[in-house]
Amino acid sequence: QVQLVESGGGLVQAGDSLRLSCAASGRTGNTYTMGWFRQAPGKEREFVATISWTGRSVDYGNSVKGRFTISRVSDKNTMYLQMNSLKPEDTAVYVCAAKTRSEVYDAWGQGTQVTVSS
Repeated sequence: QVQLVESGGGLVQAGDSLRLSCAASGRTGNTYTMGWFRQAPGKEREFVATISWTGRSVDYGNSVKGRFTISRVSDKNTMYLQMNSLKPEDTAVYVCAAKTRSEVYDAWGQGTQVTVSS
């Protein structure tokens, strides 16, 4: 099955930018939707963004609209999350996911930590 590995997290100050990457490997011959979620301690997992196989359909959580941009490279197996104007409330572990076989996310990465200081 598809394996996902995130990278690009780090510690930044409010107002800074980061770009997260999610690389898919393994059995990646099928078309599939990918997305980003985030999890902060003591909080529910939150939807961040999603992108279709073609990249023509995208969606964002309300808290990141206008600040974050999701994209895919031409081979469709690498996904990016460009995060601008970061806020302390964006601090979380960011996890990439994919819908490889159905309408639900069935492949998950281990996450990358993003910390935004004030």
